[in-house]
This record gives sequence, structure tokens and C-alpha cells, in this order.
Amino acid sequence: MSFDRTRLPEPVSYYEGLGLAFKERRGKWRTTACNFHGGTDSLRINTDSGAFVCMAGCGARGGDVLAYHMAHAGLDFTAAAKELGAWIEDGKTAPARPTPLPARDALAVLAVEANLVAVAAANVAHGVALSQLDLSRVLQAAGRIQKIVEVFA
Repeated sequence: MSFDRTRLPEPVSYYEGLGLAFKERRGKWRTTACNFHGGTDSLRINTDSGAFVCMAGCGARGGDVLAYHMAHAGLDFTAAAKELGAWIEDGKTAPARPTPLPARDALAVLAVEANLVAVAAANVAHGVALSQLDLSRVLQAAGRIQKIVEVFA
């Protein structure tokens, strides 16, 4: 199994396929709406590399369409690469990797992220609508929880 960056979709087609409309048609950096916080005309996208950054300060940023897909869909690297067609199943098993953090630290991360998800769920249960930024953070927490499960299961 391996990742092939050359199989990532072309940035302009990818972003337009998600329904993002660019305000200008010249230059390498173009402006569009930020789906992470719901802002209009605040997300800048590099049409060559697919890099993105929100100028409104919501914290959305990344180096290519894979990073955007991971953040937008709440997926880990491998799942996002598979969805984008950049993951090649070649029959080889992936080499064993050491765990990225000690078990005690993983439990601490799980506690924080699970608490965040629980608070968000309680808010929704009480009729509080989550903002786009809050929803993005909950999806990020769920992704971190899933990643820890994958590493330690």
C-alpha cells in the first residue's frame, strides 16, 4: 500500500467540484467561501498546489487538496487518499510503524476529545445549533479518536 501524490485531483477541478466558486480567474491564489466557518470570500486557494488558508482566522489551512479533504470530511490520511484515488493497493503490507505517542498520552488525548464530543452532543440535545467552526472541531475530535483506536486496537 502506498500513496501516490500524482494521482491527487487537479486543484481547481477538485474545489469547483465541491461547489466552491472562485471570485477571480487570474493569478495563482484565488478567493472563495470558507466552508470551515461559513465565511464568504475568506478562503484563499493556490491553484497550482491546492494549498489553502482562511484569511478570517478560523484556522483552516493546509498544503494540498488531500489536506483539505481530510479537514473537510473529517478523515485520516489513508481514508482521504483512498477517496481521492491517490492510495494504491499493491498487495504489500504496510511496514509496522511505532505508535505515535505513549499509551498514557493517548488516553489523555481520548479524554479531552471525548469530553469535547460529549459537550457538543449535550448542546445539540438541548437545542443549541453548532457553528460551522464547532462542527469542524467535533469532526476533528472524532477523527483523532478514530486514529487512536486504529493505532492501539
